This record gives sequence, structure tokens and C-alpha cells, in this order.
Amino acid sequence: MAKLEFDQLLEAGAHFGHLKRKWNPAMSPYIFMERNGIHIIDLYKTIAKAEEAASALKKIAKSGKKILFVATKKQAKPVVEEKAQSVNMPYVIVRWPGGMLTNFPTIRKAVKKMSNIDKMIKDGTFDTLSKREKLQVTRQRAKLERTLGSIQDLTRLPSALFVVDVMKEQIAVKEAERLGIPVFAIVDTNSDPSNIEFVIPANDDATKSIEMIVNFVTDAIKEGLDERKVEKADAAAAEQQDDEAPQRRERKSRAAKKERVKKEDSEAMKAAVVSKFSKEEDAEE
Repeated sequence: MAKLEFDQLLEAGAHFGHLKRKWNPAMSPYIFMERNGIHIIDLYKTIAKAEEAASALKKIAKSGKKILFVATKKQAKPVVEEKAQSVNMPYVIVRWPGGMLTNFPTIRKAVKKMSNIDKMIKDGTFDTLSKREKLQVTRQRAKLERTLGSIQDLTRLPSALFVVDVMKEQIAVKEAERLGIPVFAIVDTNSDPSNIEFVIPANDDATKSIEMIVNFVTDAIKEGLDERKVEKADAAAAEQQDDEAPQRRERKSRAAKKERVKKEDSEAMKAAVVSKFSKEEDAEE
């Protein structure tokens, strides 16, 4: 797994917190100092916490479970969308649908409605509708796609949330907390980290800072997914070998029997030749 470099985080501005007057005292363990009225985050702790979070996310991905990325602020949207898609994980970047986790069955019904519209378009039912009905269905499909398209493959509750800016995504964090879903988050100095299982203290406003940390954790997730593929391939190969083992044993048994019969025939032939020569010698005498 790649490592976060102190100098790179420094260059990305990950150490800049919020104004001192806006700070949350619960973030004091992660604050290095205060300069010109702005809190400076301890980047050594950022690196340690990011590595801890990445390791946990890797294990979750390796087990085949889903991690939901949540980032609706404009600085984080493009990065989270791209990186979540690269590891085939669900994400929310437009608006958090209230009750998405606590009322998950209702959300699944809305997703199913979107699938039904797609089915209508494929089987030709859509073409039989009037112009007005087509417009209504198209608008409904576009709205569902905008809000729920990125979680279409999320058939069950996620095993973890990765959040950028817990202040902005506090509804998502509260829902996850209520259901006991662990939250991984980039947490700035103005936020409360007490209900976050895996805190990554860093600037959650700078695009470069967000990009660097999201890249780091998604790389770890990708490693977990790759290891899962290798293990599944090894398991399949082992299973195939187990299935073929009886056949191999039977083939070996047949070959051994054939060799034994061949050897017995050869010995019998030799015995017959020796017997013949013995009789001929007796006759000559």
C-alpha cells in the first residue's frame, strides 16, 4: 500500500484548519499549533490516522462489502465521483436523501421504479405512451438518476461510510450512527469527531487535500478488491483440483493395474520359453 508523504500533504494545504474562533475543542488532540488566528493540523497524526482508516477499508473491500462515499460539497464532488467509480463503490454527491439508511426499503423502491422505466424503454412499452406521458416519465427518470443513480447497485445497507466534511453531511453521519455503521471521515478543526470511528484530521475545504486523501483510501480499497479476486481464483482452482483428484487416482490405479498385468504376462512368457528350452534339452539327452 502506498504511503502519504508529509511534504505532499503540506503542499496540498492539508494542514490548514479553520479560524481559532470556529474550532471545536474535541479536535484539540489533532491540532499542532495556532498561527495568525488559524489552527494548524498535526500532519503526522493525519498520516497515522489515514493509514489506520485505509487498512480498515481494505479489509472491508476484501470481504466483498460495500463502502458508501458521501461528499456533496463542490470541492469534493468530482474527485469522489471519479474515485468511487474506479473501485465500483456507491456514492452520493448531489444531495443526501433523508432516510436513505434508516428508511432503506423505501429508497430501494425508488431505485426499482427507475429500473422499471428502463425496462419500459427496452420492451417498447414507452413508445405506446402519449407525448405528455412520455415527458412525465422522462422527467421522473432524470430526477431519479440524478439523486439515486449512483447507488443503483447498492442492494443492501453499506458496511461503512466515507464522508468528506462531517458538518455538511451530519444527517448521513447521524443515520449511520443510529444503525451502527462505522464512519470514516476527513474531519476539519471546526467539526466534532466524537461520533466518528475513523477520524482523518485534515483540511476538508481544499480540493488538493481532499483529492490526496481520497486517492489514498481508494487505492487501499482497490488492493483489497484485487486480493479478493486472487483468493477467489485460488479457491476455484483448489476446488477444481479436488474434483479432479478422484479421476487422477482412478487413472493412476488403471495405469498401475495395466503395468502389473503387462509384467505378469511378460514373466509368464519368460517362464514358458524357459520351460520349452528345458524340455528340448531333456529330449536331446
